[in-house]
Amino acid sequence: MTGAGPSMGQAGAYGELERVPTGIAGLDDILGGGLFRGGVYIVQGTPGSGKTIFGNQVCYSHAAASPERRALYVTLLAESHARMLGHIAPLGFFAPALIPDRITYLSAFRTLQGEGLAGLLTLLRREIAVREASLVVLDGLVAAEESAASTLEFKTFIHELQTQAAASGTTVLLLTSASAGADMVAAEHTMVDGLIALSSRLSGWRAERDLEVRKFRGSGFLRGYHSVRITDDGIRVFPRIEARLRLPSRRDHVEGAPLTTGSPALDAMLGGGLPHHSTTLVGGPAGIGKTTLGLQFLGADPGAPGLICGFYESEAAIGAKARALGLPVAGLIAAGRVGVLWQPATEGLIDEICADLLGIVRNRGVRRVFIDGLDAMCRIAGDQDRIIRIFAALTAEFRALGVTAMYTRETDLRGTFLDAPSGAPSLRQTSSVAENVVLMRSCALHSGVHRLIAVAKARDARIDPRLRVFDIRPGGLAIDDGPERAEAILAGGDAPSCGGE
Repeated sequence: MTGAGPSMGQAGAYGELERVPTGIAGLDDILGGGLFRGGVYIVQGTPGSGKTIFGNQVCYSHAAASPERRALYVTLLAESHARMLGHIAPLGFFAPALIPDRITYLSAFRTLQGEGLAGLLTLLRREIAVREASLVVLDGLVAAEESAASTLEFKTFIHELQTQAAASGTTVLLLTSASAGADMVAAEHTMVDGLIALSSRLSGWRAERDLEVRKFRGSGFLRGYHSVRITDDGIRVFPRIEARLRLPSRRDHVEGAPLTTGSPALDAMLGGGLPHHSTTLVGGPAGIGKTTLGLQFLGADPGAPGLICGFYESEAAIGAKARALGLPVAGLIAAGRVGVLWQPATEGLIDEICADLLGIVRNRGVRRVFIDGLDAMCRIAGDQDRIIRIFAALTAEFRALGVTAMYTRETDLRGTFLDAPSGAPSLRQTSSVAENVVLMRSCALHSGVHRLIAVAKARDARIDPRLRVFDIRPGGLAIDDGPERAEAILAGGDAPSCGGE
């Protein structure tokens, strides 16, 4: 006894559904691999959120991936095709050679006006068959909804569209508008296979774009908001780093011989050096020598590829500092053994910075990372509650990738971590993510100001927590072998002047 086989759009009656990549960087990671063939998805967004670019980018990526793939872009009540193409022409994904054989633009507004939803559905069926379209974008779903005589008629239209998509194996995107802050669940939202919401909003003085997958049948996905940037190449989505790296990409290995910091005296204070694949927090006031210590750390092992991620000094400024102090890292930067990722501490996306950072680490096999300016990262992040989760995810992934990391944080002159701006929660918790903590402070004695350094903790090591005096000289930090000079300075100065403001 035989029965009807599975539709052409399915891998099998109960088999795994075939994925259709969107071609939008980062989005397929959020979706778990892409859309499903034969699925119907709503892409909803406020005006200016990027819906039209989204739909076009998916079309061009789809058609360019294989000669067998064809896309159909249908507009209802939208801008003219000539104007639309003029707007997307400067974007990197635009390929005019794909028009009209592989990508077809079609206006169906007159059909909707004259024949209603039934006529629109007939047109879509005919064009999908004639053009052998494997992807359809219907831009202006709100016009179709407003033309329906009743909610039932519009739901029937969505149902018939789903039936057509499943039968032909065509993936369908329905682009529609949404008012800012609208959270109402429309009838069509419950029927389609997925709902992707785009938004453009103000956060303080700056504008931010977000993407949220509110529904996605057939697989798990990364929930919550994810940052979006529209670049010269089109839309790029940055999955929220703490969601994407909820678990490290591989098992970590922390065994191994301690690594040198580049300073024998500091190694001794740490109980022999930095624990293998650990993360070190270096705290201290501005100008105390945190960046110098980080550069020493990067140059301590010429055979280990390194990376500095800085927020205050450009690559040229970092190179000049390293050369002025005669640090070995200067030559490693010039030779490309140590890379520099500079992000001005003005405006940016924290998830983009983390994605770029981890991308370089993976691609170049980086083994030492120095992040100079955790405070700047906190300001860029905006949402201060995310910082501890972001750094927990980063440090866990660093360990998994075999990276030993160091990052800096500002303190006051006493070595106490500063609170976040605008009354936000203290960022002191970031020290709990680091296995090792090195603190720097200054102490005034008479007319002199002295630099002091101490190790507060180190993973699985017997540390020497006593303060040492250090100076910045050619070659980097020159740290005393013992605490005697620090003790004499502290004994000779009154309490208010030692570390006072």
